[in-house]
Amino acid sequence: MPLFAIIASVLNTALGFMFRASVVKWATFFALWYVVTEFVTIVKSSNLFPQVSKLNEAFSGIPTGVWYWLDLFAVSQGAPMIVSAMAARFLIRRLPIIG
Repeated sequence: MPLFAIIASVLNTALGFMFRASVVKWATFFALWYVVTEFVTIVKSSNLFPQVSKLNEAFSGIPTGVWYWLDLFAVSQGAPMIVSAMAARFLIRRLPIIG
């Protein structure tokens, strides 16, 4: 009988941890993820951000010597990372649900 009590206690503790901590946290973070993804699609579809149409003309005016250094420092890969990090920081700090 004591071995059964030990196994039942261990099983009760493990299941209690899973349902108290893991499942509740998973549901909370899933809800936050869903709210953020829907918010981002609404913001993208509502045209709140300005449309930049003459970006190619602006980049065509950069001399080749400057392009060499931009390519050397991988600005073409780093600039989108910085912009997306700033957008994520904005969303995290400004949404009342998250921050």
